[in-house]
Amino acid sequence: MAKSKPETAVASQNASAVLRRHAEHEFAEELAALRLIDKRPKPPNWELSPWAVKIYLTGGKLENGFDVTPKYIGNDRLIEIAVATLATDRALLLYGLPGTAKSWVSEHLAAAISGNSSLLIQGTAGTDESALRYGWNYARLLAEGPSLDAMVPSPMMRAMRDGKLARVEELTRIASDVQDSLITILSEKTLPIPELNTEVQANKGFSVIATANNRDKGVNELSSALLRRFNTVVLPVPDKFDDEVEIVERRVSQLGRALELPAEKPALDEIRRVVTIFRELRDGLTIDGKTKIKSPSGTLSTAEAISVMAGGMSIAAYFGDGVLTAADIAAGMTGAIVKDPVQDKVVWLEYLQTVVKERDTWKDLYRACREVL
Repeated sequence: MAKSKPETAVASQNASAVLRRHAEHEFAEELAALRLIDKRPKPPNWELSPWAVKIYLTGGKLENGFDVTPKYIGNDRLIEIAVATLATDRALLLYGLPGTAKSWVSEHLAAAISGNSSLLIQGTAGTDESALRYGWNYARLLAEGPSLDAMVPSPMMRAMRDGKLARVEELTRIASDVQDSLITILSEKTLPIPELNTEVQANKGFSVIATANNRDKGVNELSSALLRRFNTVVLPVPDKFDDEVEIVERRVSQLGRALELPAEKPALDEIRRVVTIFRELRDGLTIDGKTKIKSPSGTLSTAEAISVMAGGMSIAAYFGDGVLTAADIAAGMTGAIVKDPVQDKVVWLEYLQTVVKERDTWKDLYRACREVL
């Protein structure tokens, strides 16, 4: 039945009020443009061919002149390996440090391949088997007994039925016995339902994208039996300084528009300063290679640099004149660096004294950071 005008208006209003839209909605125009020109072979139930999925992730100009923005800036080969893996019967594990765009890449792969990135299972210490398999509507279960109507399908089960991609975030945060419930799903492509003496068989197009970070190594490491069923792609911290600056600039601009911050786009110089500081503290060496420095306990990832810049934009918009300054980013940067209030504070103070203070054009940043310490 067609929606009435008031219902349509409410739906439209709700869509415009969403804080963060799924990738398939945010980049619907790009996905539609790719579908229009994509004549290459597609695996069963894929929205786009592997070639088009790669273009969607890495960006490029289409033959009709349409520009596709890059979602991942780095080694294109890693994206090719990830896409090729999902075109086989192997699951994909995106592995690396926190903040290296694992979840971002996972979401965009699902959006481009399945047209649905919302079949998501968030891994935590409290994730149980029902999140990966199925649960029950206990009112109906008690009233009617076990039945398909009383079952609550998990995102994994729905992905299997529909031939879509299921996403599992932070796989190593999930307890080992719960992790192992994936083994049958990944190896046999079936989900047994012993209560009903039946099973759900995966349709073509189904696969799993999982993410894990190596800072969680040892929390709930994957068994060798489960690890064998994944093809692992390690997403590194951006190798090139300019690549990291571009990532931060793009994401901060997108966040500013999504949050409707009444602030000017941050100056490239401020982004370059934050990225420089994070890279130097990560590497334990200044950009020019002349001075060795201590590294703090945190990862200082690209994602944290984006957070610092977005927080600075908010301060500039609501408590300043809308123009981002060193004072606006000082507190956020200090919070990102000083995770351990004793050890990291010493490292940060030493860096400010020996590096930041000595750079002629960074005096304002030095003063602003000292004020918040």
